[in-house]
Amino acid sequence: MLEQAIQAAAALPDGDPLAAASALRAAGFPPDLAAAALTQVALRRKAVTKFGADAAVMHFTRAGLEQATRAPVAARRAARLAAAGATRVADLGCGIGADTIAFARAGLRVHAVDASPETASTASANVHALGLAAGVLVEARDATEVPLDEVDAVFCDPARRTSGGRRVFDPRAYSPPWDFVVGLAARVPMTVLKLAPGIDHALLPPGAEGEWVSVDGDVVEAAAWCGPLAAAPRRATLFQGSQVFSLTGSGTTAAPVGQVGNFVYDPDGAVVRSHLVAEFAATVDGTIADPTIAYVYTASAVPTPFGRCYEVLDQLPVALKRLRAALRALDVGSLTILKRGSALDVEELRRSLRLSGTRPAVIALTRVAGAPAVLLLRPVAQ
Repeated sequence: MLEQAIQAAAALPDGDPLAAASALRAAGFPPDLAAAALTQVALRRKAVTKFGADAAVMHFTRAGLEQATRAPVAARRAARLAAAGATRVADLGCGIGADTIAFARAGLRVHAVDASPETASTASANVHALGLAAGVLVEARDATEVPLDEVDAVFCDPARRTSGGRRVFDPRAYSPPWDFVVGLAARVPMTVLKLAPGIDHALLPPGAEGEWVSVDGDVVEAAAWCGPLAAAPRRATLFQGSQVFSLTGSGTTAAPVGQVGNFVYDPDGAVVRSHLVAEFAATVDGTIADPTIAYVYTASAVPTPFGRCYEVLDQLPVALKRLRAALRALDVGSLTILKRGSALDVEELRRSLRLSGTRPAVIALTRVAGAPAVLLLRPVAQ
């Protein structure tokens, strides 16, 4: 009955929700069913960016969709596990089933659990909707109670929100408990942990590969690849359209310090979070101008997927009045403001500059050799 209501709701014009609800009730659907159907249609439309064509038949909760792994990221993770020889995986904290689906499609048998009965039910519905139920068991169950003797791999995505929906930043407040999460690798060596991008490197399990993932420039998650899955100390993985790029390194190397060059690169957030700025700088023969700032300077522009390139046109005054005068002399009206290592509030600065010219410009608020600096930039097409 719900799927019929969803189909009817999907056929309605995407406009006034009150009119849509009235139309569904007029078609014989009870108010609560009409509301549920309209919610699912709205979530399915929103989910296309994460799940592509699969979204048309999947079921969602608002929180579940927001927290779900993007399908390409989950597919790559599943392929890596399968390539390592995994055949049976426990998905602890499966959410609405994004990773469970990817594991099943990669040929793995999956035991998926979630502490929330509603969420587990949604995951089960998605597995069935996509024709993957034969190789998947979904249960509403506490992750700490799942026997692991019948699996050869574990994927754990601990809950990082309170029951009220607020984000949890301290891993000690995760569910299941952090001690349980980091102890999984001792029980099942092929363990992968999905973590928040802001996770402290010091909290990663000893010997684990720390991976930070970005999608079209947005850092979406971190992961710890444990035991035999660890291929490098640190990895930055960038999904850009249909392409995937990977940069690896120690995560402890310091980039060489030099002068402001003709060009500056703003590294992708995954590169910065994974502490691979030095490794990135080596790929473009670059240096940094301050040991605490991730901007990488070069003498020439080198094509790279790992950072956005700008030509350095000038170094402007830091003082507000002098900066305003310099930008007005350039007839600047619209201003893009980049920032690394500056305490200035971008929007407050924009208002204070009171620019009214006709030309666009880009500036970077940063530090050079420990001192505040403002750089006038021009984007370089790559």
